[in-house]
Amino acid sequence: MKKTFTIKDRYKKILVLIQQNRLRLLLAMGCMLVIAASTSATAFLVKPVLDDIFFKKDIAMLRIIPIAVILIYFLRGMGTYGQEYLMNYVGESIIKHLRDTLYDRIQDLPLSFFQEENTGTLMSRITNDVNIIKAMVSTAVTGSLRDVFTIIGLTGVIFYRDWKMALFSLIVLPVAFFPIVEFGRRVRRVSTGCQEAMANLSSFLHETFVGNKIVKAFGMELYEKKRFSEKTQNLFRLEMKAVMARSLSSPVMEFIGGIGIAFVIWYGGSRVVNGTSTPGTFFSFMAAVLMLYDPVKKLSRLNNKIQQGLAAADRVFDIIEREPDIREHPNPVEIQRGAHSVTFENVALKYDEVTALKEISLNVNPGEILALVGMSGGGKTSLVNLIPRFYDASEGAIRIDGTDIREVSISSLREQIAIVTQDTILFNDTVRNNIAYGNRHASDEDIEKAAKAAYAYDFIQNFPKKFDTVIGELGGRLSGGEKQRLCIARALLKDAPILILDEATSALDTESEKLVQKALENLMKGRTTFVIAHRLSTISYAHRIAVIVGGRIVEEGKHEDLLNRRGQYFKLWEMQFGK
Repeated sequence: MKKTFTIKDRYKKILVLIQQNRLRLLLAMGCMLVIAASTSATAFLVKPVLDDIFFKKDIAMLRIIPIAVILIYFLRGMGTYGQEYLMNYVGESIIKHLRDTLYDRIQDLPLSFFQEENTGTLMSRITNDVNIIKAMVSTAVTGSLRDVFTIIGLTGVIFYRDWKMALFSLIVLPVAFFPIVEFGRRVRRVSTGCQEAMANLSSFLHETFVGNKIVKAFGMELYEKKRFSEKTQNLFRLEMKAVMARSLSSPVMEFIGGIGIAFVIWYGGSRVVNGTSTPGTFFSFMAAVLMLYDPVKKLSRLNNKIQQGLAAADRVFDIIEREPDIREHPNPVEIQRGAHSVTFENVALKYDEVTALKEISLNVNPGEILALVGMSGGGKTSLVNLIPRFYDASEGAIRIDGTDIREVSISSLREQIAIVTQDTILFNDTVRNNIAYGNRHASDEDIEKAAKAAYAYDFIQNFPKKFDTVIGELGGRLSGGEKQRLCIARALLKDAPILILDEATSALDTESEKLVQKALENLMKGRTTFVIAHRLSTISYAHRIAVIVGGRIVEEGKHEDLLNRRGQYFKLWEMQFGK
């Protein structure tokens, strides 16, 4: 049964992360106490400044108090620096932990998750949302603690000066906290919308930047500019709602604070006029009250940041707490390297209640090449995606050498499999690192050997830095054939006994296809191979062909036998060759 996470649990996790930095946190709190004490001391000194220096003309106090002021502000400066550094350290360390945890979780989630989520949205969670949490931890939490300490210190000063007047002046404080709570709720609600809009904007940017060639080819620049403007307008509208909610809290608190200060002036002034209090006591009290209302007002702004951070935390923990559909067996079996057989036993697969595969039964012997053919959408790719457990079968079982792959450790299962698809996924790194992607400890000699077997060595030698040449995002500086041969070199270097080729030559011109086909022949030698192909001319070497229609295997056999049956395979052959 899936565990239900409450909002409270999420916030406890952030508090646990803060507590892991307890030493720095305690030192930072010490610095905050220094700041609060210096602020309170400033208000406290107003009385001796007025009464002792200006009214009593005390020369000794004239010498002592300026030195005391310098010392107070020196300590205040040191406390501010220490608190800023330590709390930002705590904040940054927590954010690093959250980013790492979030990325780890995303990498562990199945392929279906990436098909449901937008790339830009996921990027926004790691960058924008986590940064908002950082502002909450390093700025808002810091400010809240500092201001609470300051409020406590200044409250002590005003009670020390005149406890009766202090009681009257603090009557408005509970009222002052009302806008903090109410406007905080509004800010959090609007902040969630802003973060979603920002994620949508990031997704849009990713799509249009990656697909810029198509945008230009179809002359859609103005259309995309308009769409971007609409999205920024929506973000602007939401941001302004957030600004309204944040901005309203300050004037409301200013007014409430003004009522309290007006009362202090009337009541305190009356006592000075009546001779029951001194001007120094009054102004010291007044300074403390003025300083007291300032941190209370700041708490409102800081609460807004905390609410934004909590809204961002919800979005981040939505991913971190998501349980992967593909689960590791409690006591997994480790597959040893070697030739393997792959067996499908009455396998079915459903995506969101739509059946993609049904009643699939196949046995592929070690070293055998099985070709999968059929019309697009028939279920060929869905079938091979079950082998490395990108998805799990809804019914039936897939076995490697007789062992159900759900009982096998995921890492050892995927070590046995190499994949080459029509979508050539390469990274913005050197040629060398792209080839060695599945075998990071490969020697230079092994990398060059794989490149030669993939017919990639010659064009690599023409690059300015040869194997150390950076190939650009998604291999954008290479031709289609070059990219595909690097992918084949990568699969060769992994040297996995099970091979999946998903339309590996479909996007290539005739000349490139010939070279890639030669490279694939080198790659398939001695491996249990699943080949998906639309062009039937490219699978003549297959030991067996399975025709998949509507998620079922409708025919199976050798090329000539299937042609003689004049069934589905024969129809596909006629469609391509007009015979």
